[in-house]
Amino acid sequence: MAEEGRRGEEDDHGPGAAHRGFVVMENLLEKLKLLNYEEEVLVKHNMKSLARHYFVSSPYLASNPGEQFYMFTIIAAWLINMAGRPFIEPQEYDEPNATVSNILAELRAFGVKVDFPPSKLKSGSGEYVCFVLDRLAEEALKNRGFIFRRPNYPAENPEEESVIDGDAELTLSKVEEEMVEESDDEENVMDLEALKLRSAHTEAEPTSKPDEILESTVDAAEWRLEVERVLPQLKVTIRTDNKDWRIHLDQMHQHRDGIKSSLKETKSYLDRLQEDIGKTLEKVGSREKYINNQLEHLIQEYRSAQAKLSEATERYKEASGGVTERTRVLAEISEELEKVKQEMEDKGSSMSDGAPVVKIRQSLTKLKQEIVQMDVRIGVVEHTLLQAKLKEKSNMTREMHATNIPEPAAGPFA
Repeated sequence: MAEEGRRGEEDDHGPGAAHRGFVVMENLLEKLKLLNYEEEVLVKHNMKSLARHYFVSSPYLASNPGEQFYMFTIIAAWLINMAGRPFIEPQEYDEPNATVSNILAELRAFGVKVDFPPSKLKSGSGEYVCFVLDRLAEEALKNRGFIFRRPNYPAENPEEESVIDGDAELTLSKVEEEMVEESDDEENVMDLEALKLRSAHTEAEPTSKPDEILESTVDAAEWRLEVERVLPQLKVTIRTDNKDWRIHLDQMHQHRDGIKSSLKETKSYLDRLQEDIGKTLEKVGSREKYINNQLEHLIQEYRSAQAKLSEATERYKEASGGVTERTRVLAEISEELEKVKQEMEDKGSSMSDGAPVVKIRQSLTKLKQEIVQMDVRIGVVEHTLLQAKLKEKSNMTREMHATNIPEPAAGPFA
């Protein structure tokens, strides 16, 4: 249904509606060149020149929505200023909705009717983007006083026009027949250009007009024979020009008729195919219902088995979790047991070994020797101490006796 509605819209707008944006964009580019946008916009912002179809939205053209939207806002702001209304140039990080709303407000101020939502301009390309820029460019040209004048066509010779028109009419009426005959009788065909040159050459030669009426002396039968013999050489070949719009128009009509005739035949086949597919789908649906009814008890059994399987899977997960925990505990206990065994082995080996006893005996012997040496040292120290005490005692006694000696009496010879 969407495709039919789309086709209906294309039929209402005509076959060239899809390519209207290309024409609008080309006209817009010419208007921007008239306004000298290269120096005032591109050089100022260090941008590259616009392509012929830069703002056209087409699957056959490369698009960059961010770059195109920024370029659209910059050019729109410049055109509004050129049209005589102050407008602040938008920046790259401004809010897109606010920028688009301001541009549409300025466009409405110029008296342009806007009947589309602002979201159509956020993509930076498309029919509405070209429309907005084209109207702003017209307002800018009006503000500058620029006026488009009608073209002056050079005068043409009416004789040449009549010759061209006659050739065109002949092309429209005889083009198919002449193309077929040209492929069959190429050797016996006279070129149109040669015929024109021959006619021009005969007109240029001076002719002498007879003074009296000429009467033919040739037999009519011989004349007919001569005409039949020369008739194939008198054919005029018209070289078809592929650029002629009439030929394209005829081809379009031919293709349209061919499409219509093919569509009638194809539509009947498609309708028949649709009926067959519908019947097949009905049969498949009925068979599916029958199979579902027949296999209902098996499905119930399968569901119950699936539920039991899920329960068993849950129990298995729980059991496997307990086993994992017990395995970890067993590993820890085994490690501790190995440590205890190693300690017991070390102690048993040390108990059965005689090396410690020998060491103890050696230590006792050494200890006894040290005790004897200490006793000797103690005896020496006690003897030294006793001598010191005796010496000190004798000194004290001597000092006591020295203090008790009486003083001699003083005599005459003293």
